[in-house]
Amino acid sequence: MGRLVDGKWINSSVITSDESGAYDRVPRSFREIVSNNHPKYQPESGRYHLYVSYACPWAHRTLIYRKLKSLESHIGVSVVSPDMLEMGWSFDKSFEGATGDELYGLSYLQELYLKADPKVNTTVTVPVLWDKKTQTIVNNESSEIIRIFNSEFNKLTGNEEDFYPDELAAKIDELNDFIYPSINNGVYRSGFAKTQEAYEKAVIKLFSSLDHLEQILEGQKYLLGDKLTEADLRLIPTLLRFDCVYVTHFKCNLRRIKDYKNLSRYVRDMYSIDAIKETTNIDHIKRHYFYSHGDLNPCRIVALGPSEIF
Repeated sequence: MGRLVDGKWINSSVITSDESGAYDRVPRSFREIVSNNHPKYQPESGRYHLYVSYACPWAHRTLIYRKLKSLESHIGVSVVSPDMLEMGWSFDKSFEGATGDELYGLSYLQELYLKADPKVNTTVTVPVLWDKKTQTIVNNESSEIIRIFNSEFNKLTGNEEDFYPDELAAKIDELNDFIYPSINNGVYRSGFAKTQEAYEKAVIKLFSSLDHLEQILEGQKYLLGDKLTEADLRLIPTLLRFDCVYVTHFKCNLRRIKDYKNLSRYVRDMYSIDAIKETTNIDHIKRHYFYSHGDLNPCRIVALGPSEIF
């Protein structure tokens, strides 16, 4: 994957670990917001552009929100290639579904980061919310981009649907704080662990957390009852990738989502939502994980199965 150090590309492993061998995710580097009250970044139709990978669960969240919140005609999108190799995310268009860079015709996502800041120190990740007016990155943290999409463009779109309502905010935050470290990031902590101890700690925590969600979903459609919320929309990209990638590639194989009565029903219900189904690209997902992680799969063999995913 590599990273930019003082504006220079340094090729390095995607796996960053702490002293115990546990995967240690690098924080995102651009953290501005879009708001009517912001002195620089106000909501405007056609001003912002979203850079994503269909493979990336964090980017998938933003694509789901872009569609759910009627933002497709207001915020453009460019889709990188699923192959993330020595130069990082690429705009190569040879894999079906990759669009190339529709704004500047760049070859690599790192060039967009350098356009924002020629001396930047950062990992080069998706999603990226780009401002065409000021020619810079507004935000590359998915959890913040989806909050922007949830509320800040409502006057433009007329779409008032709220996935983070005030009355449920505390419960959503509690669920997010539980799901992110043990499940969203837990699959990576399992797959990218460099010691047996770190792997076992992560995978046991992952499945105890999935077991807890299985109990929560007993007798209710979504995590907080009958209301689809941000907590569901942050969880589902991980679950959609679980059986087809994480079970084998990340050794998350104590159980499959398919083996859970409530979680498997939940995934099918979520996948029936157009904004989720139409932004899920299994070919990109499988190609990226099996082909890009040379440390885990040096021969780059892409698994054929499973025959049934959802």
